[in-house]
Amino acid sequence: MQQAVNIVWFKRDLRLHDHVPLANAAARGPILPLYIVEPDYWALPDSSRRHWQFIHDCLGDLQREFKARGAQLVLRIGNAVEMLEAHRQKFGKVTLWSHEETGNGWTFARDKQVLDWCIAHEIEWHEAPANGVVRRLKSRNGWSAIRDRRMAEPITPAPPHLIMAADITSEPRPAKDHPMFGEAIGSVQSGGRAEGMRVLSSFLQERAGKYMLTISKPGTSARHCSRLSAHIAFGTLSVREIEQATKARMADLATHTDDASKSLRKNLGVFLSRLAWRCHFVQKLEQQPQIEFRCMHSAFEGMREPHFRQDYFDAWASGHTGYPLIDAAMRSLHANGWITFRMRAMLVSFASYHLWLDWRKTAPHMARLFTDYEPGIHFSQFQMQSGVTGINAVRMYNPVKQSLDHDPDGRFIRRYVTELKDVSAQWIHEPWRMPEPPPAYHAPIVDHDTAIKFAREQISACRKAPEFREGARSVNQKLGSRAKQPKRKPVAKTSKAQLSFDL
Repeated sequence: MQQAVNIVWFKRDLRLHDHVPLANAAARGPILPLYIVEPDYWALPDSSRRHWQFIHDCLGDLQREFKARGAQLVLRIGNAVEMLEAHRQKFGKVTLWSHEETGNGWTFARDKQVLDWCIAHEIEWHEAPANGVVRRLKSRNGWSAIRDRRMAEPITPAPPHLIMAADITSEPRPAKDHPMFGEAIGSVQSGGRAEGMRVLSSFLQERAGKYMLTISKPGTSARHCSRLSAHIAFGTLSVREIEQATKARMADLATHTDDASKSLRKNLGVFLSRLAWRCHFVQKLEQQPQIEFRCMHSAFEGMREPHFRQDYFDAWASGHTGYPLIDAAMRSLHANGWITFRMRAMLVSFASYHLWLDWRKTAPHMARLFTDYEPGIHFSQFQMQSGVTGINAVRMYNPVKQSLDHDPDGRFIRRYVTELKDVSAQWIHEPWRMPEPPPAYHAPIVDHDTAIKFAREQISACRKAPEFREGARSVNQKLGSRAKQPKRKPVAKTSKAQLSFDL
């Protein structure tokens, strides 16, 4: 009887360590590790060269690790079903192994096509859970316990030796600047397993010491936040590895009595909580893929769409709104591919309330800019920050207050809004109030008080609809957090959720 070739399909899991599908496939017999570059995916509005450049690094590391184990990663360019079918025809009998993927609507549809192909050719497809997400969950009430059990399971070691199914030639990796992946887009965080391990180690050993102190600060947060979000998004590290490494470090710190160790341990505890909240948001997309396209609460459909203004969108997207911190945050994102959670939330809030832009217009733009774009986080958070979930507190940020709170001396603003580099701290947050405003920097495109008044009126009108409460109960039953909260403060459940925009 012919032995099946075990195709291990790598997607958002670019590692050999804690890779259950790879370990199980290798235990069965010869393997064919496969990564497919899908041109149709890279033509989507939420894909960008920035993502590919990070993945390019990851694939290089992955190939080196395979080579050290006597194997190679086979890369193909084309339609996933067609590439899989070509290998089926070559080998005659195959078994498919992969992690479950909670991606955007395109990947959801592609996986359904792959499933249809498997059924048509009687091919076994073994999918393993990924990062605390539970597929086919019957009730959200049980999700947290399942997630915690999975995080406590032993880490699957990378196989020390791998047997390739055949001597097969791989296509070369497309260059980082290949036109398939779009236009050049600023600097990109380095990818790859080795880099991910280095970033994790530096965070656990030292950088986390000022984690909560600087997490909202647009300048210093880049050093003291974990910077692991891109590595989680593309799977150079698993959430289980990160969680267990963090707990081990906290256990070690518990044996020390100095203030620095106590502080570091406390900060790592907060990080662990945020790591769990991250999984909570990805679970939302797993349970309801439509949230990429539809408001969680249907009462908000049609609320913003008729008001769209291209000039407002262009000003926001390029960092030319006339509000210094908004513009600095957006320009920083263009330059670096990362900003801290507070600035992410503020950019979405400003677009959604001050400019009254529909989140479905603004979400793809920021997805292209984020190196760490994770669909499950992205669309859940865009809806929450846009006030269309029906179950979260509506948060409308005052960009001037945020500026005064988080960049009081204007250092971050001056770095990215060079038109204001010579403006003093007295005027840096509201340069339009200067006796002679800088001619190169325009006045705000909207008035804060007027815009927020309109936004509140519109949101309030939707929430007062007779059927709103029943709709909100339905959303909460399916997607809401089950964290225990004080009865007197029902909106408290959203406070932690706000922290999950990034790690």
